[in-house]
Amino acid sequence: MKVKAIIQILLFIAVIALTYLIYRSIQRPIDFEKSRKERYEATIERLKDIRKAQLAYKDIYGKFTGSWDTLIYFVTYDSIRNVRRTGELTDSMIEASINEQKALELGLIIRDTIRESALESLFGKGYNANQLRYIPVPDEKIEFHLAAGAVRTGSGITVPVFEAKAHNNTILKNLDEQMIINLNGQRRANEKYPGLQVGSLTEANNSAGNWE
Repeated sequence: MKVKAIIQILLFIAVIALTYLIYRSIQRPIDFEKSRKERYEATIERLKDIRKAQLAYKDIYGKFTGSWDTLIYFVTYDSIRNVRRTGELTDSMIEASINEQKALELGLIIRDTIRESALESLFGKGYNANQLRYIPVPDEKIEFHLAAGAVRTGSGITVPVFEAKAHNNTILKNLDEQMIINLNGQRRANEKYPGLQVGSLTEANNSAGNWE
């Protein structure tokens, strides 16, 4: 084979390799962002379910729990209070100066507090409460960090709080490591938790998520 032909082949291979590298440099962050978004969405939905369960637990017991076993048992086997509402105040009642309390006394409307299955009331029949503890990462069973406590507000009132969170290193496990490092760096530079979190052990934030 002539030298010129060899050089042409090598140049062709180099062009193909360079084209691939350029493609990967463009596609790499696109692929990462697509996967990050999918995993974040799934994790946020799970954190919302955890919050829903914790708020129901607090409504019954006056505090949050830092135990997965306790929270899952509550959702699976316990019951919660719901108000059954029958009838509403009408314009004629209001014109007759009948408020809701008076309407209740007269039997014109009904407000009954009933107990219902926590599982069915919160999530619907067939919901697997045990999945609450796990971060939705493919082929993994890694638990969210869960904790509960109490903090004193600026007005001097002590209120119960809880926290459930997952670090980006876990949520994005098996994705591009450098992209994860970059994302964590950006979060820390902005003094934000490098992951997803609902609630807080250091402030009374009304059980808000850090994505809200």
